[in-house]
Amino acid sequence: PCFSDTGTEPPESGIFGFMINISSLLGVATMYIRYLIIEKQNESSHFISSSFNILSLFIGLMGCVGMAIVATFQELSVPSVHDIGALVAFGSGVIYITLQSIISYKSCPQWNTYLVCHIRMAISVISCVAVIPMIVFASRISMTKIHWIPNEK
Repeated sequence: PCFSDTGTEPPESGIFGFMINISSLLGVATMYIRYLIIEKQNESSHFISSSFNILSLFIGLMGCVGMAIVATFQELSVPSVHDIGALVAFGSGVIYITLQSIISYKSCPQWNTYLVCHIRMAISVISCVAVIPMIVFASRISMTKIHWIPNEK
């Protein structure tokens, strides 16, 4: 079963949607604060172009919009819109953390340690690798089934 299967029926669907929207809002706030921190650090160090930082923020915000789409359009009601939202959320999220890893490396050693940069890049690589099977296996699912009989596989 998929993560979204937990929020397909009331009252779980309301709680699921509400919590995903709260998470999306917190993601927006976190990404915007990160953007402002990089801009402030960049004033004195000039380690990255402002447009790269804006691009990173925009892609991150796209991921948050994708999360809101997932929360708003339930998997069983509007599956194509829900799936597009999930793809945008995961795809943008992977690109965002990769861009943030690049920004971290550019700001070393003044604003980050190399250990932090390596950890961020490791998370980016793992995320990039994880997106491939997600897309492959999600495209192979023909129908979502919520209720299973014990002898079914």
